Order: sequence, then C-alpha cells, then structure tokens
Amino acid sequence: MASMKAIKKRIVSVNSTKKIMKAMNLVAASKLQKAKARLDDIRPMSADIKKIIDSIKNSIDYEMEIPFTEEREVKNIAYIVLSSDRGLCGSYNATVSKEAYAFVESNRDKPEKIIAVGAKGHDYFRRRGKNIVHRYDTASEATSYTDAMALATLVADMYKTGQADEVYLVYTHFESVLAHIPNIVRLLPLKMSADNISESDASGTSAIMSYDPDIETFIKHAIPMYLNITIYSAMIESSVCEQASRMTSMDSATRNATEIIDELTLDYNRKRQSMITQEITEIVSGANALQ
Repeated sequence: MASMKAIKKRIVSVNSTKKIMKAMNLVAASKLQKAKARLDDIRPMSADIKKIIDSIKNSIDYEMEIPFTEEREVKNIAYIVLSSDRGLCGSYNATVSKEAYAFVESNRDKPEKIIAVGAKGHDYFRRRGKNIVHRYDTASEATSYTDAMALATLVADMYKTGQADEVYLVYTHFESVLAHIPNIVRLLPLKMSADNISESDASGTSAIMSYDPDIETFIKHAIPMYLNITIYSAMIESSVCEQASRMTSMDSATRNATEIIDELTLDYNRKRQSMITQEITEIVSGANALQ
C-alpha cells in the first residue's frame, strides 16, 4: 500500500493538474464565445449566397456554359479535410478524420488527393499512407477569409486543370455545445440542373432577379464567392466544434481530478487515523506495563 507521503505527493500532483485543466477550460470557453459570434455572423451570409446560387438555377439557359458545373468522368477526387492543430479536444479530431477516411475508402478505386487543414488530420492520413498533396497548419481560432480564398483558389485550379474531377469538403457541423456532426459536402462540380431547384423556386415564390451587366458575368463572380463562403463557413463551424469539444473535455477532466483528490484525501485521512490510533494504543500499552 502507498505511504502517507506518497499519497500526499500524488494529491499535490493531481491538484496541480486540476488547476491546469480548469484554466484550459476557461480559455476554451472564452474562445468558444468568440468563435460562436463569428459563426452567427457568417451563417446568414452563407445562407444568402446559397439562395443566390439556387436562384440562378431558375434563370439560366441550361445550354449555357457555366464554369465549375461540368459533369465529367471521375478519375481523381480531391478532399479538403478540416481538423485541428492541437489535441486535448476529446473525440473531435478522431471523429471527423474517421468519417473522411471512410468516405475516401468508399471511393478507393479513384486516386485521392487530400488537402489536410490541421496537423491532426494530416497525421491521421499520413499514418494510413494516403496521398496528401497539400497541408495547412494554421491556428483554427485565427482562421481568416483569406485562408478560405486560398483553399478555394487551389481546388478551383485543380478542377480547371483536370487534377481533380470532384472536390469534397469534410468538416464538423456545429449543432450545440454537446452535438458536433461530421459533414461531407461536394464543392465541385456544382449541381445546376433543374431537379435541384428549391421548393420555393419551383412554386414560383422566389423573387425575380435581374443581373448586371448580364447573367454570365454575374455567375463568373458568384461561383467563386460561393466557394469562398462555403469553405470559410465550414472552417468557422469546425473551429467552434473544436473549442466546444475542448471545453467539455477539460470540464470532464477537472471533475475527474476532483474525484481522484477526494478519494486520495479519504485514503490519506484513514491512514492518518490508523497511525494515530496505533500510537495511542502503544502509549496506553506502555503505561499499563509500568504499573
């Protein structure tokens, strides 16, 4: 059995770890609030740009040549996988990486080109021998629109030059602090066929839109913006999920540390009481022997 000195030393060690976990929990909570505010700001914009793309579907001539909509034989697939650069965030990285890996494996007959955003996702696919063509290590809370534009430009160039015939985005969707859902979205090619028109467009309730100077010029600017906003929104969603997962993990670790400290303190007090009782017994026995 452990001595009182060893137990006391472990209590001090666990208490020190508890303080670190508590501090990390507070930091994650603060970052979560900031990331959630960014998400609340970007979601309306993301919804609006998607509505604009949907409205275009109802306005175009389907014989019109529209960039990034060409359905062609799929020979190569590019995957953008969003993860974090750091650990200590529960199952966040493992969940999204496993979802992405399963999807890549379901298309294993087509060569993959993985764009890993985040060190954890990069390490996950590297250990499994997957083809990683680009790696981005950037602090998730510092994600900017410029980062999203760089990614969008990269995959757009890959699609235009035939390096990728399809592009998928794998990220974690934020439902609530405790609910994070891995999501897979096909970025390219865009689906512009009539069967994708939203119900509001099909019923004729959507607003009639005019395009200046013309619809072709508008589309050439709208589609890159759509790619930028979609990737940026996914990056922020992932950032929120990372901080929420880290906050809950640190909160759980703090509670576990408290339970361990309570158990160790109880064990320490029992040993201390046992030693005191033994000393009293020895004193009484010695006094009786002198009589």
